[in-house]
Amino acid sequence: MTIRMSSRPVVLALLLSLAAAGCSSSSGGGSDAGGKLTVWLAVDAQESWPQLVQSTNDRFTKAHPGVQVEVQYQQWPTKNQKLDAVLAGKNVPDVVEMGNSETTNYIVNNAFAPIDPARFDQSDTWLPALADACRNDGKTYCVPYYVGARVGIYRTDLFTQAGVSGAPKTYAELTSALDKLKNTFGPGDPNFSALYMPGRYWYAAMAFVKDAGGEIAVKDGNRWKSSLSSSASVAGLTEWKRLIDSYYVGDRAKDNSDEPAVVGQGHVGAFYGNTWEADSASDPSIGGDPKLKGKFDTFPFPGPSGKLLPPFLGGSTLAVPAKSTRKDLANDWIKMFTDRDSQKALIAANTLPNNTTQMAEVAAGGINGPAAQAAQTGGWMTPFAPGWTSVEKSNILPEMLERIANGKASVQDAAKDADKRIDAVLNER
Repeated sequence: MTIRMSSRPVVLALLLSLAAAGCSSSSGGGSDAGGKLTVWLAVDAQESWPQLVQSTNDRFTKAHPGVQVEVQYQQWPTKNQKLDAVLAGKNVPDVVEMGNSETTNYIVNNAFAPIDPARFDQSDTWLPALADACRNDGKTYCVPYYVGARVGIYRTDLFTQAGVSGAPKTYAELTSALDKLKNTFGPGDPNFSALYMPGRYWYAAMAFVKDAGGEIAVKDGNRWKSSLSSSASVAGLTEWKRLIDSYYVGDRAKDNSDEPAVVGQGHVGAFYGNTWEADSASDPSIGGDPKLKGKFDTFPFPGPSGKLLPPFLGGSTLAVPAKSTRKDLANDWIKMFTDRDSQKALIAANTLPNNTTQMAEVAAGGINGPAAQAAQTGGWMTPFAPGWTSVEKSNILPEMLERIANGKASVQDAAKDADKRIDAVLNER
């Protein structure tokens, strides 16, 4: 669920002139008299909950005889580029999955049709990190699907050998545990990291910014302004840098994209990641070590503030393109795919639901229990600014963090430079 935008504002500008024609062509979105409903989902659904997709399609075709549902699975890195291309034509998908950090630029450029939240299950308890990504100017343009939250993941056997009794509950307990890991395994293993925290891991670093009361950017009137050089943000980045200096051994120019494979090599005591990475570190198909199976557990990662480290709440939403001619049918499919029963199926697949009510159904003692606990703290999201796409594509945050991690610039100087670069693109459409 690491989301990357691949659309460009110039393409969306083209969509503006086309979306109006699509909106006016059909107010109801077609009839039930046969035909096809095209749904674009990310590959996560195909790999992790294909039964939910099939059961939804079966329910839908029973309710709408003669309408065929065609699900097309998309890869995250190329999904938006393909979407931009088809939205410029006439044959558009009727339902598209979007990362919650991807929606703003499409919404402000009228690429999605508004929806009525009252039509969907538990819309009054949708998670803000998903619901807020769907809203603009008092209207809602997408439906929350699922969410994920990062947690601490640790080697239970190494903790035991180092004399650490269970998962840390406070930041002091965390650093104490990391000190014991470092002192126990570091002398005999120069590659050992008590905490794996690569320098370009911006989802982790920004959690420390948020924990300190800082923000990536804030809205001032109708415009957004980067705030990484604020005193609170600098304090968070400084603590993140201290943690790296104390417990991470490795290339500080790396990001976390191959985290499970690196952890699977056996030189890591703990790391910060998505809950599925606990199993992936023992998966030989991605470089993990099968001997490590069953040796990982998760915990809510404590922050320096005394509260849980606020995680990035990355997840997905479902939208109906403005040019779809089957809007009513598309909304009905989304309703079935995101209702209470469907959310139960996602929980069974170790995925967090789209609403606060069913978050209580996530087993506290299961691998996803700490993620549910972390998600309910509120977490954080990237700014809902029209130019956020450009910020991510420009790698501004990873480049800032690499400079800090390698000592090439002070936290304050690196943050000021990043603010200037972010401000230059943050408000573009």
